[in-house]
Amino acid sequence: MKTLLGKKIGMTQIFAEDGTVIPVTVVEAGPVAVVQVKTVETDGYDAVQVGYEDQKPQRVNKPLAGHYAKAGVGTKKYLAEFKPGEGETYEVGQEITVADFEEGMKLDVTGTSKGKGTQGNIKRHGHRRGPMSHGSKHKRLAGALAAGTYPSRVFKGNKAPGRMGRDTVTVQNVVLVKKLEDRNIMLIKGAVPGRKGGLLKIRPAVKGQDK
Repeated sequence: MKTLLGKKIGMTQIFAEDGTVIPVTVVEAGPVAVVQVKTVETDGYDAVQVGYEDQKPQRVNKPLAGHYAKAGVGTKKYLAEFKPGEGETYEVGQEITVADFEEGMKLDVTGTSKGKGTQGNIKRHGHRRGPMSHGSKHKRLAGALAAGTYPSRVFKGNKAPGRMGRDTVTVQNVVLVKKLEDRNIMLIKGAVPGRKGGLLKIRPAVKGQDK
Protein backbone atom coordinates (compact mmCIF):
# COMPACT_ATOMS: atom_id res chain seq x y z
CA MET A 1 0.00 0.00 0.00
CA LYS A 2 1.16 3.52 -0.74
CA THR A 3 3.41 5.00 1.92
CA LEU A 4 4.53 8.58 2.49
CA LEU A 5 7.39 9.96 4.52
CA GLY A 6 6.92 13.29 6.22
CA LYS A 7 7.89 15.61 9.04
CA LYS A 8 5.89 16.55 12.10
CA ILE A 9 5.34 20.32 12.15
CA GLY A 10 3.32 20.66 15.35
CA MET A 11 -0.25 20.64 16.64
CA THR A 12 -3.19 22.99 16.20
CA GLN A 13 -6.96 22.77 16.02
CA ILE A 14 -9.58 23.21 13.34
CA PHE A 15 -13.35 23.52 13.43
CA ALA A 16 -15.76 21.07 11.84
CA GLU A 17 -18.87 22.28 10.00
CA ASP A 18 -20.97 21.75 13.13
CA GLY A 19 -18.54 23.85 15.21
CA THR A 20 -16.80 20.91 16.89
CA VAL A 21 -13.16 21.59 17.74
CA ILE A 22 -10.83 18.92 16.32
CA PRO A 23 -7.22 18.73 17.61
CA VAL A 24 -4.90 17.91 14.71
CA THR A 25 -1.22 17.29 14.05
CA VAL A 26 0.20 19.19 11.08
CA VAL A 27 2.44 16.96 8.96
CA GLU A 28 4.47 17.99 5.92
CA ALA A 29 4.08 14.77 3.94
CA GLY A 30 6.06 14.00 0.81
CA PRO A 31 6.33 14.08 -2.04
CA VAL A 32 8.41 10.90 -2.20
CA ALA A 33 10.06 9.55 -5.35
CA VAL A 34 10.23 5.87 -6.25
CA VAL A 35 13.94 5.04 -6.34
CA GLN A 36 13.76 1.28 -6.88
CA VAL A 37 11.16 -1.40 -7.49
CA LYS A 38 12.27 -4.71 -5.97
CA THR A 39 10.91 -8.06 -7.13
CA VAL A 40 11.20 -11.67 -6.02
CA GLU A 41 13.19 -12.52 -9.16
CA THR A 42 15.86 -9.85 -8.66
CA ASP A 43 15.92 -9.20 -4.90
CA GLY A 44 14.12 -12.13 -3.30
CA TYR A 45 11.11 -10.11 -2.18
CA ASP A 46 8.63 -7.52 -3.45
CA ALA A 47 9.07 -3.94 -2.24
CA VAL A 48 9.04 -0.34 -3.37
CA GLN A 49 11.92 1.87 -2.25
CA VAL A 50 11.17 5.60 -1.95
CA GLY A 51 13.31 8.64 -1.19
CA TYR A 52 12.26 11.76 0.70
CA GLU A 53 13.67 15.27 1.11
CA ASP A 54 16.31 16.63 -1.26
CA GLN A 55 19.90 16.35 -0.09
CA LYS A 56 23.10 18.00 -1.29
CA PRO A 57 24.97 15.56 -3.60
CA GLN A 58 28.21 15.93 -1.63
CA ARG A 59 26.50 14.60 1.49
CA VAL A 60 25.94 11.08 0.14
CA ASN A 61 28.61 8.48 -0.63
CA LYS A 62 29.41 7.36 -4.17
CA PRO A 63 27.43 4.08 -4.15
CA LEU A 64 24.31 5.89 -2.96
CA ALA A 65 24.87 8.74 -5.43
CA GLY A 66 25.06 6.17 -8.22
CA HIS A 67 21.88 4.53 -6.93
CA TYR A 68 20.01 7.84 -7.21
CA ALA A 69 21.55 8.64 -10.60
CA LYS A 70 20.44 5.27 -11.98
CA ALA A 71 16.90 6.01 -10.86
CA GLY A 72 17.01 9.48 -12.41
CA VAL A 73 15.99 11.21 -9.18
CA GLY A 74 17.86 13.77 -7.12
CA THR A 75 19.80 12.74 -4.04
CA LYS A 76 17.54 12.22 -1.04
CA LYS A 77 18.08 12.40 2.71
CA TYR A 78 15.84 9.50 3.69
CA LEU A 79 15.13 6.09 2.13
CA ALA A 80 12.36 3.70 3.09
CA GLU A 81 10.64 0.62 1.70
CA PHE A 82 7.06 -0.59 1.70
CA LYS A 83 5.29 -3.63 0.38
CA PRO A 84 3.02 -2.85 -2.56
CA GLY A 85 -0.64 -3.73 -2.26
CA GLU A 86 -2.37 -6.28 -4.41
CA GLY A 87 -2.68 -5.01 -7.97
CA GLU A 88 -0.55 -1.90 -7.34
CA THR A 89 2.18 -1.12 -9.86
CA TYR A 90 4.99 1.42 -9.55
CA GLU A 91 7.66 2.80 -11.85
CA VAL A 92 11.06 4.24 -11.00
CA GLY A 93 10.86 8.02 -10.86
CA GLN A 94 7.14 8.03 -9.99
CA GLU A 95 6.07 10.44 -7.27
CA ILE A 96 3.69 9.65 -4.41
CA THR A 97 2.03 12.72 -2.92
CA VAL A 98 -0.68 13.81 -0.51
CA ALA A 99 -3.11 13.66 -3.44
CA ASP A 100 -2.95 9.84 -3.32
CA PHE A 101 -4.68 9.87 0.08
CA GLU A 102 -8.34 10.70 0.69
CA GLU A 103 -9.76 12.89 3.43
CA GLY A 104 -11.56 10.84 6.06
CA MET A 105 -9.46 7.71 5.56
CA LYS A 106 -7.71 6.06 8.49
CA LEU A 107 -3.93 6.01 8.70
CA ASP A 108 -1.16 4.22 10.58
CA VAL A 109 1.60 6.66 11.52
CA THR A 110 5.03 5.47 12.68
CA GLY A 111 7.63 7.69 14.33
CA THR A 112 10.34 7.78 16.99
CA SER A 113 9.03 8.79 20.40
CA LYS A 114 10.62 11.61 22.40
CA GLY A 115 13.68 10.62 24.38
CA LYS A 116 13.32 11.07 28.15
CA GLY A 117 16.84 10.08 29.16
CA THR A 118 17.49 7.87 32.17
CA GLN A 119 14.40 7.66 34.38
CA GLY A 120 13.42 5.86 37.55
CA ASN A 121 11.03 2.94 37.81
CA ILE A 122 8.08 5.15 38.85
CA LYS A 123 8.12 7.37 35.76
CA ARG A 124 9.35 4.65 33.39
CA HIS A 125 7.01 1.83 34.42
CA GLY A 126 4.35 3.49 36.55
CA HIS A 127 5.32 1.70 39.77
CA ARG A 128 3.90 2.83 43.12
CA ARG A 129 6.05 4.80 45.53
CA GLY A 130 6.79 3.82 49.10
CA PRO A 131 5.37 5.51 52.21
CA MET A 132 6.22 9.20 52.51
CA SER A 133 6.06 9.34 56.31
CA HIS A 134 8.95 10.58 58.42
CA GLY A 135 11.81 8.10 58.62
CA SER A 136 10.81 6.14 55.53
CA LYS A 137 13.81 4.99 53.51
CA HIS A 138 11.69 3.63 50.66
CA LYS A 139 10.06 6.53 48.82
CA ARG A 140 10.97 6.20 45.16
CA LEU A 141 13.28 3.18 45.22
CA ALA A 142 12.75 0.17 42.99
CA GLY A 143 11.95 -2.23 45.82
CA ALA A 144 12.64 -5.97 45.83
CA LEU A 145 14.16 -7.23 42.58
CA ALA A 146 14.36 -10.99 43.21
CA ALA A 147 11.44 -13.34 43.77
CA GLY A 148 12.16 -14.50 47.32
CA THR A 149 15.13 -16.72 48.17
CA TYR A 150 14.79 -18.85 45.05
CA PRO A 151 16.34 -18.64 42.46
CA SER A 152 18.54 -16.00 44.18
CA ARG A 153 18.91 -13.92 41.05
CA VAL A 154 17.11 -11.21 39.11
CA PHE A 155 15.08 -12.45 36.15
CA LYS A 156 15.77 -11.11 32.68
CA GLY A 157 13.37 -8.38 31.62
CA ASN A 158 12.86 -7.10 35.14
CA LYS A 159 11.33 -3.63 35.13
CA ALA A 160 13.97 -1.27 36.49
CA PRO A 161 15.31 2.27 36.03
CA GLY A 162 16.95 2.95 32.67
CA ARG A 163 16.68 4.70 29.33
CA MET A 164 13.17 5.84 28.52
CA GLY A 165 11.72 6.91 25.19
CA ARG A 166 13.28 7.12 21.73
CA ASP A 167 11.42 3.99 20.63
CA THR A 168 9.72 3.24 17.34
CA VAL A 169 6.00 3.79 17.98
CA THR A 170 3.02 3.30 15.66
CA VAL A 171 -0.39 4.87 16.27
CA GLN A 172 -3.16 3.11 14.39
CA ASN A 173 -6.42 4.24 12.83
CA VAL A 174 -5.89 7.99 13.10
CA VAL A 175 -8.09 9.98 10.73
CA LEU A 176 -6.86 12.23 7.93
CA VAL A 177 -9.11 15.20 8.62
CA LYS A 178 -7.88 17.50 5.86
CA LYS A 179 -5.17 17.72 3.22
CA LEU A 180 -3.62 20.74 1.51
CA GLU A 181 -2.25 19.33 -1.72
CA ASP A 182 -0.61 22.56 -2.92
CA ARG A 183 1.48 22.69 0.28
CA ASN A 184 1.97 18.92 0.83
CA ILE A 185 0.26 19.20 4.21
CA MET A 186 -1.80 16.62 6.09
CA LEU A 187 -3.94 17.44 9.12
CA ILE A 188 -4.21 14.25 11.16
CA LYS A 189 -6.64 13.98 14.06
CA GLY A 190 -4.96 13.64 17.45
CA ALA A 191 -1.30 13.21 18.35
CA VAL A 192 1.41 11.27 16.53
CA PRO A 193 4.75 10.05 17.92
CA GLY A 194 7.90 12.14 18.07
CA ARG A 195 9.21 15.64 18.39
CA LYS A 196 8.65 18.57 16.06
CA GLY A 197 10.65 17.96 12.90
CA GLY A 198 10.71 14.22 13.52
CA LEU A 199 10.46 11.80 10.60
CA LEU A 200 7.13 9.98 10.15
CA LYS A 201 6.02 7.07 8.01
CA ILE A 202 2.39 7.40 6.91
CA ARG A 203 0.37 4.64 5.29
CA PRO A 204 -3.28 3.55 5.05
CA ALA A 205 -4.46 1.72 8.17
CA VAL A 206 -4.01 -2.04 8.09
CA LYS A 207 -6.86 -2.66 10.56
CA GLY A 208 -10.18 -0.89 10.93
CA GLN A 209 -10.18 0.70 7.49
CA ASP A 210 -13.66 1.60 6.30
CA LYS A 211 -14.51 -0.39 3.22
